[in-house]
Amino acid sequence: MIIGVLADTHIPKRARDLPLQAYQHLEQADAIVHAGDVLTMELLERLERIAPVYAVLGNNDRGLALPERLELSWEGVELAVIHDSGSREGRQARLRRWFPAAQAVVFGHSHMPLNERHDGLLLFNPGSPTDRRRQPNHTMGLLRIRDGLIEGEIIHLD
Repeated sequence: MIIGVLADTHIPKRARDLPLQAYQHLEQADAIVHAGDVLTMELLERLERIAPVYAVLGNNDRGLALPERLELSWEGVELAVIHDSGSREGRQARLRRWFPAAQAVVFGHSHMPLNERHDGLLLFNPGSPTDRRRQPNHTMGLLRIRDGLIEGEIIHLD
């Protein structure tokens, strides 16, 4: 199973749409996760035409009817989604406490890509495909689930 992962798209404030390259990667996805700061439902509706979408509320998502947290299960793998994971210091312990059953936690907010495993917990931030801030590239992510394991990949879009 392949899961396309986005966060911090900020459409239409930071860009009018996702880069074409992002859509090309999402075409291979069985599901799409958006970790907040989508701003409008139009993007989520567009993504729904590609694959089922699971999204959480970001700090800039005023008025959107989205949950603050999601806990999903695919092929025996538990995946949690939240927009803001808090400060870098203590992040792994905090996310483990918030989501004790998770094998992976997807988050956004910082626009800083992260793909790290700590004591069996995958911490995954796809960065932003539209607002790279101080990062060298716009990014998104792919998660692959196979044989009860989950692996992440950061995709550079520039």
